[in-house]
Amino acid sequence: MIVSASYRTDIPAFYGDWFMRRLAVGACCSVNPWNQKTYEVSLRAADVDGFVFWTRNAMPFMRHLPKIGLHAPFYVQYTVTGYPRALEQSVIADDQAVSNMKAIATEFGARAVVWRYDPVVFTDHTPPAWHLANFTQLAAKLAGTVDEVTVSFAQIYRKTRRNLDRAALKGEFRWEDPDADAKRALIQQLGAVANTHQMRLTVCSQKALASTETPLAACIDAARLSDIAGAPITAKQRGNRPDCLCHASRDIGAYDTCPHGCSYCYAVSDSDKAKRNFAAHDPEAERL
Repeated sequence: MIVSASYRTDIPAFYGDWFMRRLAVGACCSVNPWNQKTYEVSLRAADVDGFVFWTRNAMPFMRHLPKIGLHAPFYVQYTVTGYPRALEQSVIADDQAVSNMKAIATEFGARAVVWRYDPVVFTDHTPPAWHLANFTQLAAKLAGTVDEVTVSFAQIYRKTRRNLDRAALKGEFRWEDPDADAKRALIQQLGAVANTHQMRLTVCSQKALASTETPLAACIDAARLSDIAGAPITAKQRGNRPDCLCHASRDIGAYDTCPHGCSYCYAVSDSDKAKRNFAAHDPEAERL
């Protein structure tokens, strides 16, 4: 079993101590967001094939990674976008994130970290030309550190639209969900940049935007974990939504618990609610 920690929140940044307590116990609980049923997830070494961590700031978690690596193979999906504060209220600076990614790759190998430039959002502050220039400078900094960069365009759910509208009003900017042709054109440009820095660009769950040169991503990737483990890890392909190539996993996070304050985030319906939930967090609890 692969454990995802977590595409619903940022466990390395905010809930690392909770995770390590649950690792010591050998299990945690999680709530199915659709039916609200609580289920237990074993974290025993005998039951875990690997961990996939998702974060915008792994620095508070670095001291735990050596111990986790003895427990099971892992890699980190690390988001670095460089967006203005109008879109991302409290993420760490790009240079800090890049330095942190380099530290992970140095200690655990280049396969241990994947760069996410995700999601792509078009605004007055971040038009296509801005994305190309921004991605280019980030890719240059991460050259030799990562072998894959995953991109996607923002999914405009009802809560995403509400939060982007709120941020746009406060920040006095406009945003748009561009047509597929505009998205494909940018992905083609970003893919060419990635290629010059020996990175493969993959597209997360948006088949209409993928191509032979920029294929669909498997963000939860048994093959990557196998490379890290030095032994085959088998898992069925079981995507989380249409066009998702992820392998089967159990996610142990919870929605509305990440206080980063990203206005485009699908995992947070209200940033104030997320901050309240974070403040009320009990690190001794069985679940987030």
